Amino acid sequence: MAVSSGFVTTFSGAKMETLLAHLAPTTQVWLVGKPGRRNQRVPLAKRGGVRCEVVTSATEAVIESDAGFDRPKVSGLSALEQLKTSAADRYTKERASIVVIGLSVHTTPVEMREKLAIPEAEWPRAIEELCGLNHIEEAAVLSTCNRMEIYVVALSQHRGVKEVTEWMSKTSGIPVSEIAQHRFLLYNNDATRHLFEVSAGLDSLVLGEGQILAQVKQVVKVGQGVVGFGRNISGLFKHAITVGKRVRTETNIAAGAVSVSSAAVELALMKLPESSHATARMLVIGAGKMGKLVIKHLVAKGCTTMVVVNRSEEKVAAISEEMKDVEIIYKPLTEMLTCASEADVVFTSTASETPLFLREHVEDFPAVGSEVGGLRVYNVDDLKEVVAANKEDRLRKAMEAQAIIADESKQFEAWRDSLETVPTIKKLRAYAERIRVAELEKCLSKMGDDISKKTRRAVDDLSRGIVNKLLHGPMQHLRCDGSDSRTLSETLENMHALNRMFSLETEVAVLEQKLRAKQSQK
Repeated sequence: MAVSSGFVTTFSGAKMETLLAHLAPTTQVWLVGKPGRRNQRVPLAKRGGVRCEVVTSATEAVIESDAGFDRPKVSGLSALEQLKTSAADRYTKERASIVVIGLSVHTTPVEMREKLAIPEAEWPRAIEELCGLNHIEEAAVLSTCNRMEIYVVALSQHRGVKEVTEWMSKTSGIPVSEIAQHRFLLYNNDATRHLFEVSAGLDSLVLGEGQILAQVKQVVKVGQGVVGFGRNISGLFKHAITVGKRVRTETNIAAGAVSVSSAAVELALMKLPESSHATARMLVIGAGKMGKLVIKHLVAKGCTTMVVVNRSEEKVAAISEEMKDVEIIYKPLTEMLTCASEADVVFTSTASETPLFLREHVEDFPAVGSEVGGLRVYNVDDLKEVVAANKEDRLRKAMEAQAIIADESKQFEAWRDSLETVPTIKKLRAYAERIRVAELEKCLSKMGDDISKKTRRAVDDLSRGIVNKLLHGPMQHLRCDGSDSRTLSETLENMHALNRMFSLETEVAVLEQKLRAKQSQK
């Protein structure tokens, strides 16, 4: 492949080993910058048939062929070693990013959200598939009626977003261009703050509603034991639960707050003439969590009789037992259309993946009396009309919660920063332990075989005590958890110094192992 032919290709660090393994022996690799920049090619290495050169603002790779030169072949692995310090292997020098690719009630119509939705039972499979993508390390899915958000730890922000969006398109059947039109993208601290706001109920249609916190908890529960639900993502969601609880405890954001279910009841009553509130015939389809909440809010508004349609009678009977002063009439799913034709208001809350009512069903319903205001259909997006009230009070409560979220975000980032030094801490301890054990064996062998167990234990404890005291200082300077004034840059400088002094080689090796493991799975 000659440069004069105009052939230029870009490739990721994760693909470098495979690519170089198939290059001709007379191939040289150049790393060049984007057009329009002043770039200077600087040789990195030259051995055999592969020469690697880097440009100061390198972002793309160009492959050239030097025909006519008889150079010895070099293995793909050797070429990879030569590229360790190049921009093509930049993932080994960058910390992976937390990214959220989301579509919510604020940006996306309900029809699209329904197609993108992933049932809770499918979350583990989705996590495994996402983590099988080239640049995704960890993943979690938060899928509710109001949002479809995928949280990932990506080795490359751009490529990670591209791969996840394509995966969403493949699983939903929605074109990538359409998803891109409605999605929102947040990275690192912004992604962290967003999830904290979601958990606190600040991003909900109904400010402070509690159901979203339960849904965030469910993400953690379902993710336990799933390989791709790793340390960063699980830590993020667990911290989000803490934030949600703290916001609701320390502010009055939940005082008087309504849930999606209560907002639906409010909307129905807003649309009904006030004179018909007491006599309107209510039908609830579905007796799950949401359906039960609808029933409770109807009772709170003075409704004493209602019909509940459900697949089985068991859940309806349990609700009836709990609300003994209310007449709850159970009807099987087979009678749903008949019940709907007789009702004035119908609430639907099921996990059905197919429409409950078709146009021809509704057309066959008898005419609705003028006293109830005529036939209207509302979905979850119409709840905005309900929550528009008391906007000023909602904003004040949100400001109180934001102060807590800012504080918790700093704590989470400090915890995540501290993870940078974990490999070095482990390797330094292992290095010291190897020396301790070797020297202990030498000492005990010189003392002879007739020494007592008590003496052996004393010598062993002495060696451990010496090592722990010697490591205490370095370990303290490798921690960056926000408990002292040490900055992250100072901590990382200490880490690099220890890596050099003790040849721990943590900086490149850890992420390189991840990339190799990812590639070997293909």
